[in-house]
Amino acid sequence: MSTLVIVGAGPRGTGLLERIAANAPELLPADRPLHIHLVDPHPPGGGRIWRREQSALLRMNSMAEDVTIFTDERSTLTGPVRPGPSLAEWAARPEAYPPYLPPADPALAEELRTLAATDFPTRRAQSAYLDWAFRRAVAELPPHVTVTVHRDTAHALTGPVDGPQTVRLSGRDLTADRVVLALGHLDSAPEPRHQANTAFAARHGRFHLPPAYSADADLSPVRPGEHVVLRGMGLAAVDLVSLLTEGRGGRFEPAPDGLRYRPSGREPVIHIGSRRGVPYHSKTHYRLQGPPAPLPRHFGPAAVDALTARPGPLELRRDAWPLMAKEIGFGYYHELFHAHPDRTTLPWEDFLAAYDTVDWYGAERAELVAAAVPDPADRLDFEHLDRPLTGLRLPDGEALQRHLRAYVRADADRRTDPAHSADLGAFLALLSLYGQLPRLVASGRLTARSVAEDLDGWWTGFFSHLASGPPGFRLRQLLALSEAGVVRFLGADTEVVPDESDGTFVAGSPTVPGHRVRATALIEAYLPRHAPERTADPVLRELLRAGRIREEVLAGPDRTHRSGLIEVAPDGRIVDPALDGAPHPRRLALGPHTNARSYAAFARPRTDAPAFRQNDAAARALLQALAADAEPDTEPNAGRDRTVEARTGEDQAGEDQAGASISAVACSAVISSGTAASRPARLRWPVARSSSVR
Repeated sequence: MSTLVIVGAGPRGTGLLERIAANAPELLPADRPLHIHLVDPHPPGGGRIWRREQSALLRMNSMAEDVTIFTDERSTLTGPVRPGPSLAEWAARPEAYPPYLPPADPALAEELRTLAATDFPTRRAQSAYLDWAFRRAVAELPPHVTVTVHRDTAHALTGPVDGPQTVRLSGRDLTADRVVLALGHLDSAPEPRHQANTAFAARHGRFHLPPAYSADADLSPVRPGEHVVLRGMGLAAVDLVSLLTEGRGGRFEPAPDGLRYRPSGREPVIHIGSRRGVPYHSKTHYRLQGPPAPLPRHFGPAAVDALTARPGPLELRRDAWPLMAKEIGFGYYHELFHAHPDRTTLPWEDFLAAYDTVDWYGAERAELVAAAVPDPADRLDFEHLDRPLTGLRLPDGEALQRHLRAYVRADADRRTDPAHSADLGAFLALLSLYGQLPRLVASGRLTARSVAEDLDGWWTGFFSHLASGPPGFRLRQLLALSEAGVVRFLGADTEVVPDESDGTFVAGSPTVPGHRVRATALIEAYLPRHAPERTADPVLRELLRAGRIREEVLAGPDRTHRSGLIEVAPDGRIVDPALDGAPHPRRLALGPHTNARSYAAFARPRTDAPAFRQNDAAARALLQALAADAEPDTEPNAGRDRTVEARTGEDQAGEDQAGASISAVACSAVISSGTAASRPARLRWPVARSSSVR
């Protein structure tokens, strides 16, 4: 029997398991049995980030109909497509998708029962969906593939290049023919500048929170009425503001012009700022009003081929971005012309014929758009979208509050008004770019400076700002908090300086020259940036110490860039410095900690998600290698009768009361031994801290 260990049982590990189930009938003969060990201290399916045990205030930033972990007819895979429901489809009829298990938590069950396709679910709802997806993946494995889940932490990975690998857990070792590190989003020890702020806070009896995942952040030291600076205005900031307000007993009430916030008296005064000085654009709350654009058109495979065929090094913003911008513009104007033709002056065919021939940053394109789209508000302006406060100077803090409230209100209104559905056309085209960017990055043609400043810097921030913002209701809540005086905006290019004279954090922005705020707490409201030399993951730490992994380091004539990502080959195998930089034949890594730069483990339906393609390629490579390694089992099923049945709500409730996590598997196995002295043993989830599942 062959053995595979997957370290990490969250969405990425679950997605890989689903692809193994889809490909095993073709690639793994029945006489080559395989046992898979899944290792994660958190419940399988959701893992750490999407675990059920987190605040119900924390939401997804996608509508329920826009979330899936399954492949579909748009997926470009070598392996078979196995369609599955979106979160919305599953929640609408969960009993139609076995193995079904009703949630034991009444509040969660009620949310799922009433969840609309256009709702933004809680993360707990997504945890339930991923829990079911994991159980479905297990149920779809062929009979000769079995699974054991270990609710444990992997501490080390060792073993020879040409022999069995050993994964050391807290209480035992696992021996494997192949190992996959699907570790998900990782923590690192704070970087030096954050360590300095933490030390400053400790000296003066103040509070500093380095970058952290919102569900894990301890905000209890922040006192009622205390002035606190939140540095960052992305999704982490939205979560933290919610936890510091609603999470402390405040409530939002409907008002004629939106919402009113009723403070509990336990909130701090939150001063919030960032480089842009504005929150991310909220997610659209409507569907396309016209037909979908046929993407890609300007940044497809042929465009990437042409780019990589050019001589010399490439720069993302100089060479690729004009084509990417034109692709986004194509999606935007396709929707504008088809859904809102009364706001255009040309037939779509005439506009497109001209649009195809011009450069995005050329004068001809600007003239074409000005002639065809009379209202400047209907024209796509990336620079203004990206940095709306650039050059703005206001006389005082109150003027800034009024300006930002008007800006946030306009953005929230626009993203809920189908008259502006062209924004959704741009969003879908923006997503399509991720179908091609991995090929450009993998070509190795981008300079170190461009990867550092353009790809990992500007592009990541621009994409998040434009396409990965919060639900619209979060912006309306932010407005209400601002009007209540609980939240105060700081402006763009926010700078925070510790003042030793009085032990305060002093924050200011050039948007309001000379205006300064003093606070006794500083919260870094963004996610931690992983760095291998500071990683909190014990497996990576030990591999780095042993010289068996290396960080992606790109060197150029004007820049050396340390990305913080583990270097892997295009097929996911871990690059091993001890093998002169060759990939290790028995170790793979998938996910956001690798330089494959595929961050999302689930995706919008029908977007041909890169992560799904990577999972499929990895699953096929693993199965082919394991089949080639294994000795045939002449009696592969002798003496074994393995079945899967649904667990009852009573079983689940009992385990909840006992403190055991059952959110992920919700199935039990009946295993009959072939020995005369034994009897069938019923294994329930969990058994000790691990259990076998089929």
